[in-house]
Amino acid sequence: MRSRAAVVAALIVSAALTAAARGRAAAQSPFGDANAEPAPFNPQMAALMSMLIQPRHAKLGLAGQAENWPLAGYMLKELKQGFAVVSKAVPRWKGLPVPDLVDAAMTQPLTLLDIAVKLQFSRQFKEAYGRLTENCNACHATTDHPFIVIKVPEASAFPNMDFEPKR
Repeated sequence: MRSRAAVVAALIVSAALTAAARGRAAAQSPFGDANAEPAPFNPQMAALMSMLIQPRHAKLGLAGQAENWPLAGYMLKELKQGFAVVSKAVPRWKGLPVPDLVDAAMTQPLTLLDIAVKLQFSRQFKEAYGRLTENCNACHATTDHPFIVIKVPEASAFPNMDFEPKR
């Protein structure tokens, strides 16, 4: 009798597991339809700053500290492009024109950084980078975010990247 009950119980469990597996296969993925068109990517200002500006600012600083001028030049170009993307993606933020904010705060230090990188002048790079960083924080204060404080990197947050120049 016991073995008959065990067999019946095993059949019921087996049937339940089979049904559950079929239901799972037919159910939608928790991530949505893999074949569906993706929704338009529309990041907000904070996401753009975290994705495009902050890492490039840090990498530029680390490359300049290491006097890796080719990498510093590349990261400077990437940072400028990041500001251009932010300016186009978020033309106005809290009623303020983002392109005007970027131009007013960043044009001079970016120009000075460009010259310092091209001439490979460490002291001028350090001064211009400091000015760029100060202007980042001034912009944050202007846009009611004085609690977002950017600083010159003390260490790399990118353990998989070597900032030393290749000689």
